Amino acid sequence: MNPKSVEDFLESSAGAHFSGLLLDESGLGKSELDQPTTSNAESFHRQPFIIGVAGGASSGKTSVCNMIIEQLHDQRVVLVNQDSFYYDLTVEELTRVQDYNFDHPDAFDTEKLLTCMENLKLGEAVDIPNYDLKTYKKILPARKVNPSHVIILEGILIFHDPRVRELMNMKIFVDTDADVRLARRIRLDTAEKGRDIGTVLDQYSKFVKPAFDDFILPTKKYADIIIPRGGDNHVAIDLIVQHIHTKLGQHDLCKIYSNLYVIQTTFQIRGMHTIIRDAETTTHDFIFYADRLIRLVVEHGLGHLPFKEKQVTTPTGSVYIGVDFCKRLCGISVIRSGESMENALRACCKGIKIGKILIHREGDNGQQLIYQNLPKDISDRHVLLLDPILGTGSSRSSYCLQKVPKD
Repeated sequence: MNPKSVEDFLESSAGAHFSGLLLDESGLGKSELDQPTTSNAESFHRQPFIIGVAGGASSGKTSVCNMIIEQLHDQRVVLVNQDSFYYDLTVEELTRVQDYNFDHPDAFDTEKLLTCMENLKLGEAVDIPNYDLKTYKKILPARKVNPSHVIILEGILIFHDPRVRELMNMKIFVDTDADVRLARRIRLDTAEKGRDIGTVLDQYSKFVKPAFDDFILPTKKYADIIIPRGGDNHVAIDLIVQHIHTKLGQHDLCKIYSNLYVIQTTFQIRGMHTIIRDAETTTHDFIFYADRLIRLVVEHGLGHLPFKEKQVTTPTGSVYIGVDFCKRLCGISVIRSGESMENALRACCKGIKIGKILIHREGDNGQQLIYQNLPKDISDRHVLLLDPILGTGSSRSSYCLQKVPKD
């Protein structure tokens, strides 16, 4: 393995590994042999997961964003603030800045925001304006933002424009009591901006509250999730992060094949993938960690088979309601690669029958059945088709367990 291949792999391993399960109801004719290989994944860009976080001024949006970013530590996350897209104030506006409404939709350069978000979505780096809230102008240098797995767009009015809403995969509205928001604003503006309480209250009653009622609160209906109490609601944020992790665990091919399941990546899985791709790894260690990965895939695959409820009595006389497979199982390994998965299947399913099948591939689309040795009662069993594929470079390893038809 050359150094470039290792480098490409480590870069690709930042996302979910393509260690998946393809449950194919249509038979061997549409097995993994006919599907696009993971090496073709380079031909399309992985879309980022875009989260919108809206709410009134001082509602706790920043705290929510920071907590989400902190818990998504194993993903590349970038935060984009709507405040960065304020229009520069003209000389005339600066002379009466106290009369300028910073909470109105017209105060923001929404077109510039849309351009930056579209480019990030396309996988292009962008320059986010650096707006100075003291001079009310953009200053240099701009903030360079690179494409990421997760983009959090935060601002009071990010749900107002339907074009911006369309970009989002998840919309969160931080709902905080008006008295709490006002108290936070007074504390922030007096302590950090040096304003007197009278000025803060005057601006609040003149611009902030009317804008909230007219433009911000009506966008609450577009939210997928409403978080009361903002950053103090740890339960809601934990649930949001779990949902994001689930979505990020879906490989790009999951969007094409609805019956494809991808095992969520962990540092343990990434570590094992790193070992088996290392040119310095010994044969013994390669086999050991490859077997561990295969065992994880087999166990994950068994969890997708149909189960039925089963009641048993424990040694203490208690009744336990558990589950049992709806049918008996058998494994069919594709000679020769599939045989590497047989030990893991036997370790998970005691006494399981395992048959053999040999398929000769002819060109890109054709395939010919050369040999088969199947259990006689295969039609009465759920069949796990074992066919592992280990990719190199930026391709990701995949192990497929497929369900074949009764005939």
